[in-house]
Amino acid sequence: MFNQNENQFNSASYIESDSTAAKAFMSGVFMWMFLALSVTAITAYIFGNDMSLMSLLVTETGMSTLGYIVTLSPIGFVLLMSFGFNRLSAPIITLLFAVFAILMGMSLSFIFLAYTLGSIYLTFAVAASMFGIMAIAGYTTKTDLTKFGSILIMGLIGIIIASLINMFMRSGTMDYIISFLGVLIFTGLTAYDVQKLKKIGSGTMYGEENTKKLMIMGALTLYLDFINLFLYLLRFFGNRK
Repeated sequence: MFNQNENQFNSASYIESDSTAAKAFMSGVFMWMFLALSVTAITAYIFGNDMSLMSLLVTETGMSTLGYIVTLSPIGFVLLMSFGFNRLSAPIITLLFAVFAILMGMSLSFIFLAYTLGSIYLTFAVAASMFGIMAIAGYTTKTDLTKFGSILIMGLIGIIIASLINMFMRSGTMDYIISFLGVLIFTGLTAYDVQKLKKIGSGTMYGEENTKKLMIMGALTLYLDFINLFLYLLRFFGNRK
């Protein structure tokens, strides 16, 4: 009887420890995500509303060399952080994430040229609400979203291929369908990624070097979910100038 009670106590303590670790980990993930989004938003606003800075990215004949670099370099940063995870230290990954957030802000400044300020704010609010709801759902649900996530990832690959094809087709109908599917996919991926990160967090030791790196990479994942959700929604709610 004593051994049984002791085992139950140890099991309960282990579950509580996992829960505490997951909460601490997810708090860190959302903190870094919020900081990165703040840096991106401030940078985008500054560049988007200062024509002297915008002229560095766009010329009378089109996008400048710097503009192309700013637009494409965030992909390189994501790949560098992902494939260099084991070799890079936590401070280096944190620095790369900070530079990535600034470059993304410079890249996103183009939306201030294409859409009205009011529609950008409205879309941001809608995206934040949808993201928050799905994040809570992913954190609290008891349903395993692994299979659901696999389907969403395949769907993501599909819309990437479709977007590349539509760059040549220039079909307005196809663009609308891609945008609609993009909203659905990144809404679902938000819940899936939050649940996945919660599981990762429950198995980490808070404060360790590897945990800090996982925290930054988790923030990067959710950051990308939010930004993509925002951009796809902007195609629906955005009023073009």
